[in-house]
Amino acid sequence: MATLKDRFKEKATDSAAEIKAILKEHGSKKIGEVQLSQAYQGMRGITGLVSETSLLDAHEGIRFRGYSIPELQEKLPKVEGGNEPLPEGLFFLMLIGELPTKEDVADVTQILQRRSHVPNHVFDVLDAFPPDTHPMTMFVSGIMALQTESNFARKYAEGMNKKDYWEAALDDSLDLIARLPRIAAYIYRRKYKKDQHIQPNGMLDWAGNLAHMLGFNNESFKELMRLYMTIHADHEGGNVSAHTTHLVGSALSDPYLSLAAGMNGLAGPLHGLANQEVIKWIFELREKLQTESPTKEQIASYVQDTLKEGKVVPGYGHAVLRKTDPRFTAQMEFGKKHMPEDPLVQTVWNVYEVVPPILESLGKVKNPWPNVDAHSGALLVHYGLVEYDFYTVLFGVSRSMGVLASLIWDRALGFPIERPKSVTTELVKKWIKGEDNIWGD
Repeated sequence: MATLKDRFKEKATDSAAEIKAILKEHGSKKIGEVQLSQAYQGMRGITGLVSETSLLDAHEGIRFRGYSIPELQEKLPKVEGGNEPLPEGLFFLMLIGELPTKEDVADVTQILQRRSHVPNHVFDVLDAFPPDTHPMTMFVSGIMALQTESNFARKYAEGMNKKDYWEAALDDSLDLIARLPRIAAYIYRRKYKKDQHIQPNGMLDWAGNLAHMLGFNNESFKELMRLYMTIHADHEGGNVSAHTTHLVGSALSDPYLSLAAGMNGLAGPLHGLANQEVIKWIFELREKLQTESPTKEQIASYVQDTLKEGKVVPGYGHAVLRKTDPRFTAQMEFGKKHMPEDPLVQTVWNVYEVVPPILESLGKVKNPWPNVDAHSGALLVHYGLVEYDFYTVLFGVSRSMGVLASLIWDRALGFPIERPKSVTTELVKKWIKGEDNIWGD
């Protein structure tokens, strides 16, 4: 049976040849125009990256190698008796480009189990932080502390041939994905559970073991972790965490350095911190209204007040999507199955019915629909994981699969260092007057 490395090498060789042929024949073709406003406003809408692992459609949502989230829930292997897809299967799909068999997923699980040992010095680094340190600060520092184990950095220093970059990147990425649940759980137990740590269980799958090490052995919570890790794993290549990982990796920084950079981006309030902002907002809503089960009318009034204060409703809207995020829908279905009577979850559903019409009535909002962050916190709170600051760490563990799978492909396809052109406003003013051409020939 071909190993994971063998199968990836075959796929990458074929893809590299295909891309070379495409560029030879079509490389000079233009793929779009850039407006001046886009240069000033986050490059939104500019097509300038290639990421093989997933594609975001404004109306259908995310597709992983062509498969939607409902299709993944149906087609990816599951644990015996389970209903949610195993994240190892999604990683295989993103890396290889084919739906995995049960045997393929079991192989990935075993690979990750064998690579999951975390050196003691990493725990020493985490233990050195004050107890009030934000979990994402510790998480990124844990990744950086792991960098001492980088195969890519060591082999590059030894003069590794560029044709072998992908293999060293794959080794580092597998090591990272294997170790991140242990680091995340250690941070959680140290910060919130008085350093009462739980050793990993080698008989469990990747996400199930994370749930176990966090201290949640409820089978439905393990199912939630499998779903959560799957739906948060990737979201195209242009978001902050994915683009940052790609950008830093393009300098041939090893996967540890690249992922740490991406996770620093994920820690930003406009990216990964949004999930904790949502649950805070809902608890503030319930506190202000002095009820655990606010009516839709009460919610509508509170939303109107939020908007009048110049604030946004967290969890609603997306840079690309123009419909309800399928990741929100997947979580809503999970809630209806496992906790239909939970007042907090019901509040999330009522907010879902109330907010979009209000935002649509403003006439300025392109997407009034909920994104993935609008629901995840309520599910975690139901099981007792109420420490909101930790939620982004869970997001980071999941997102590592997508950005690292993409990083491996970057090295296999020989993508060069990223170096776009920048201009000054002074030059822009000259261009407007017709005195200079800032866009090149």
